[in-house]
Amino acid sequence: MFGKVRAWSARRGRLMDALRVAPVAVLCLLPAVPQVFYEPGGVTGYVFLTLVLLAPLFVWWRRPVAAFAGVALVSFGQWAASVDVLPANFVVLVALWAVAARSSFRWALAALLVAELGVFLALVRWDTPTLGMFTTGSILVVTVWLAGLYASTRRRYLESLEERARRAELERDQRAKMAAAAERARIARELHDVVAHHVSVMVVQADGAGYAIASDPDQARLAVRTISRTGREALAEMRRLVGVLREDEGAGGGTDYTPQPGLAQLEDLVRGAGVPATLRVTGTPGELPEGVQLAVYRIVQEALTNALKHGGPDARAVVELDCRGCELVVRVTDDGRGAAAPLASGGHGLVGMRERVGMYGGEVTAGPRPGGGFEVLARLPVPRVRAA
Repeated sequence: MFGKVRAWSARRGRLMDALRVAPVAVLCLLPAVPQVFYEPGGVTGYVFLTLVLLAPLFVWWRRPVAAFAGVALVSFGQWAASVDVLPANFVVLVALWAVAARSSFRWALAALLVAELGVFLALVRWDTPTLGMFTTGSILVVTVWLAGLYASTRRRYLESLEERARRAELERDQRAKMAAAAERARIARELHDVVAHHVSVMVVQADGAGYAIASDPDQARLAVRTISRTGREALAEMRRLVGVLREDEGAGGGTDYTPQPGLAQLEDLVRGAGVPATLRVTGTPGELPEGVQLAVYRIVQEALTNALKHGGPDARAVVELDCRGCELVVRVTDDGRGAAAPLASGGHGLVGMRERVGMYGGEVTAGPRPGGGFEVLARLPVPRVRAA
């Protein structure tokens, strides 16, 4: 498709060049019409030289320097062969204007000097050249040159205006996005306070129900109903909070209510990691908070993805989970060649790991192993979830 577009652009450019040259060609060939009736023998040479002078103009808009050089060389050859000046020789002024309008000032100045030299050489062939004739020719050349410089300045000014308008539009969109993000953050903070209040009410009501369940069952049932109602409100507010935070993901992101993965899905993750991996679990995980389980799952996923991307075709990985004591230790090692490769999965990498572990007061380290390969080590001091 892009090839067709480029081909069409090239054909369109050649067509536009031909349309620009056509009026000049007509004006230059009109003087040959009378010679067809009075001097038929001189028409062929006149038309041929005219076409040779006009030929470089077919690229004057896209390659003005090359067009000017071609016209200047043909004109110099015409002068060296003592051929009289033709109307087509004025195309050098068209090429001079194009150089001044579409090229750098250095090329424009060089073209002006060449054109002035052409005026001088043309007057040398004249029978009685005068200073006035040279001055008149120079004024004409300089006028065309200045017109080209003005066109160049005007074009660059318009381009700068377009660029400024484009930047202003981008800055406006950026400011709008920043304002929307700030507003979403403010709404999220407010919803967070609402959810925290609901949870606090639920805790208080649950404690009251626990104390009153034996002495006052009716009061306990009322507290349980309050907990249920408040929990539903908190869940609704939490969904609103998540929806606000995910607005910048676009319409395609949607809201996913699928349960987040945890330790129970680690075995499936290791089995389908794409790199040969082994899972070793020491101790009994017990009941861990869902957030901790999700953090462990994402850390292992991140490390295995890094091993798959940078470890090489023969890399193997080992996932170790130590659940003894009150500290959860996660170690992922591989024997690949990607020891110096940065962790990257979805654009988060090691930074994402540190953020997840940092929420629970833990720490994570990652780096090359002494014997080769790469190691990711995370420690999470997490409490167990108390049974009801």
